[in-house]
Amino acid sequence: QVQLVESGGGLVQAGGSLRLSCAASGGTFSSSAMGWFRQAPGKEREFVAAISWGGGRTRYADSVEGRFTISRDNAKSTVYLQMSGLKPEDTAVYYCAARPNYYSSNLPYQFDYWGQGTQVTVSS
Repeated sequence: QVQLVESGGGLVQAGGSLRLSCAASGGTFSSSAMGWFRQAPGKEREFVAAISWGGGRTRYADSVEGRFTISRDNAKSTVYLQMSGLKPEDTAVYYCAARPNYYSSNLPYQFDYWGQGTQVTVSS
């Protein structure tokens, strides 16, 4: 069983930056692909970014490509999401997720473990 705890959310002005962290425990983090998803009020959960278990492969949603960067530190069992050039439409609860597989995915149902989420609010 993997436990995931996100942190780093908050309120930021448009154009600003935030770094989200997700600390994992209770499982083999280094053998899990990790992902970030987000859910805005009244909308479905959507893919943001994902990274393979070694960190060598990443993928991004078109809406965040070039603005967000996913990375991981297996020694710290932590995955990060560096967000810059934030826009009001980035406002959502951000969730990290773990998938016990080398390959990352952009499909929520392929992730077995989820954190509780952290709120990101971008003001215009």
